[in-house]
Amino acid sequence: MTITLYSASVPVFIRTLNNLKHFLQKAQADVSSRGYDEQALVQFRLAPDMLPFKSQIYIACDAAKLCAARIGGLDAPKHDNIENNLADLIARIQATVEWLKNVPTQAIEGQETKQITFPVGKDKTRTMLAEDYLKSWALPNVFFHTTTAYAILRHNGVALGKIDFLLGAGD
Repeated sequence: MTITLYSASVPVFIRTLNNLKHFLQKAQADVSSRGYDEQALVQFRLAPDMLPFKSQIYIACDAAKLCAARIGGLDAPKHDNIENNLADLIARIQATVEWLKNVPTQAIEGQETKQITFPVGKDKTRTMLAEDYLKSWALPNVFFHTTTAYAILRHNGVALGKIDFLLGAGD
């Protein structure tokens, strides 16, 4: 089987986001069993200058859906970043996964050399070829924010391991 732009993007995003959802489901069970403050977890930052846990979820979802939308010329669903509890964050992940499942393969295939212009910060943009955008921007962002969410949960005592990161949602 040949690796294609579609196979290197949408299925990878779906798997990673499903694993991220699994982390949050384990966190829900942990909050319930240990009785600690869910809001403290949702607002937790690894360092004072880092974004809180909930923002890690927002950005992982946005990086995945916006990559597919930009490359495929599609309209991605918009979210207002108002999810403030684990259940709402899980629903956001699930909505993103459901949208990604409906991205047509043909919208992504053959777009490797399409110019993708995207925001970098509040007042700058960057332009890359679609293949480079996927490999050098979108995938690293999804993985970074998923990993950061994992680290926040581990730091707060949620029983996650490497297998949760790799296979948390199953095959």
